[in-house]
Amino acid sequence: MEVINPATGEREETVEEDTESDVEAALERATAAYEKWCDRPIREREKLLADAGDVLRENKRDYAATMTREMGKPISQGIAEVEKCAWACDHYAQHGSTYLENDSHPSPAGSTVETAYESLGPILAVMPWNFPFWQVFRFAAPNLTAGNVGLLKHASNVPGCAQAIEAVFEEAGYPANVFQSLLIPSDLVDDVIEDERVKAATVTGSGPAGRAVASTAGDQLKKTVLELGGSDPFVVLDDADLTDAAETAAWARNQNGGQSCIAAKRFLVQTGVYDDFLDQFVDEIESLTVGDPMDEQTDIGPQARTDLMEDLHEQVDASIEAGARALIGGEPMDRDGAYYPPTILVDVPEDCPADSEETFGPVAAVYEIDDEAAMVEKANDTEFGLGASIWTNDRERGRRLAREIDAGCVYVNQLVKSDPRVPFGGIKNSGYGRELAREGMLEFVNRKTVWVE
Repeated sequence: MEVINPATGEREETVEEDTESDVEAALERATAAYEKWCDRPIREREKLLADAGDVLRENKRDYAATMTREMGKPISQGIAEVEKCAWACDHYAQHGSTYLENDSHPSPAGSTVETAYESLGPILAVMPWNFPFWQVFRFAAPNLTAGNVGLLKHASNVPGCAQAIEAVFEEAGYPANVFQSLLIPSDLVDDVIEDERVKAATVTGSGPAGRAVASTAGDQLKKTVLELGGSDPFVVLDDADLTDAAETAAWARNQNGGQSCIAAKRFLVQTGVYDDFLDQFVDEIESLTVGDPMDEQTDIGPQARTDLMEDLHEQVDASIEAGARALIGGEPMDRDGAYYPPTILVDVPEDCPADSEETFGPVAAVYEIDDEAAMVEKANDTEFGLGASIWTNDRERGRRLAREIDAGCVYVNQLVKSDPRVPFGGIKNSGYGRELAREGMLEFVNRKTVWVE
């Protein structure tokens, strides 16, 4: 695996991939580790998770620097990501045992009926590069605490992150092999899923990756959770606080270089406030600093890989050829590294790439729409259904429209985000299943009915 620094285009290091025999040995170790780990009292598992949170905080700058070097995330955002991982550890360390308490059910006199929640075994997590720590910890924190063991197949451009995460659990005192990173190419994933020792799989990533894993797991009758792409609408109604909406919109589109499934991508603005919002939106985006991701003052670093930047530019080019206009940006930056500038497209025609595809980078498509009904129709006019954001000073209006938008999560007067306290996931081509909160913890357990007469 070649680690190419996207800010410079230079090779940082080469990491040797695991072989098929390495994978076989890892599966054997995971199976053996699970036999003891699943019987460990949950209070002990919670304590170890709290210790993992401490390790994350103690080393947050080092971990952030690894992210920055491998995938270009501005280091200040990398530090925030590590802190969020520690928060997830704190959350499940505090609430894990409560989430796993047996549920009682109505039953005849003289009997008791409960649902018990029992772990499954080794779980494979196929994870992406864009939030290389957070995506893993939102899987690992609940699932290890539930008594499962984890096998991580991370993206090939962030092997250092994968190794660092495994080391976090080791340093926290977890038993050996409760969490292992498999440095394998994608063509070995099917073999891992098909192995009878692996009991389930979760994927965060692209639609093709999710379909491939789900297909293989389905053939083996194994549970999957998929968190895939998104083309989230950001709906600005005519009674919105435009200053707040524009400031949040700029960040919702450009955080992490726009490389986020839940980033706001399509901005639907009601006619009466369209011009004012657009002016403020442009100003807010132009105030963001594009630069060296190791500089803590940088807001937007490079795209994660040159080929990904080129794909994004092809989408922008095709959209402009179809009739869209670029108010700002629209061309790769003339500097070393995979830098693409924040871009705003207006007059976006239907079915062009910026309208119908997921743009995974700092490109905003802005639409002027007359009324609520048309805004809801446009918000739902996508194959995706991950998140949506609605902006209005009438909270009841926001609640009403939230129920009309097809998405796994809708935020009113807030950007779409994941939070350990609430379930997270999508519908349609954005996947299925939920992560985080109690719902996420119960995805990979056996919900066993126990009837005692």
